Amino acid sequence: MVVRLRLARFGKKRHPMYKIFAADARCPRDGRHLEVLGYYDAIPEKDGNKHVGLNIERVKYWLSVGAQPSTTVGRLLSQAGVIPRGIPTPLGWQETKNPDKRLRTSTRSSEEADDK
Repeated sequence: MVVRLRLARFGKKRHPMYKIFAADARCPRDGRHLEVLGYYDAIPEKDGNKHVGLNIERVKYWLSVGAQPSTTVGRLLSQAGVIPRGIPTPLGWQETKNPDKRLRTSTRSSEEADDK
């Protein structure tokens, strides 16, 4: 059984509230789950912050037994410092590339074209 850490939507229209939970990958988004691990309030409060609550011990447990976070949950966990920053892949976490490197490469290629 493949376990995923993902979001389930709750709340009213135009006021989403999400629960972070561990579930079988074959179950639907708002379907049966194994354990609720936290919440995510996607609408900023008056202080301008989006609120996240996590049971970090249980999240670390599920990650240690092989649960794969979804892209959004992976981003939230990396912002909370539970997992390293990067892009989730099936083989692990890939570090994000430096955007300045891409700019330097494109600049070099245009300079080489001018020389020829």
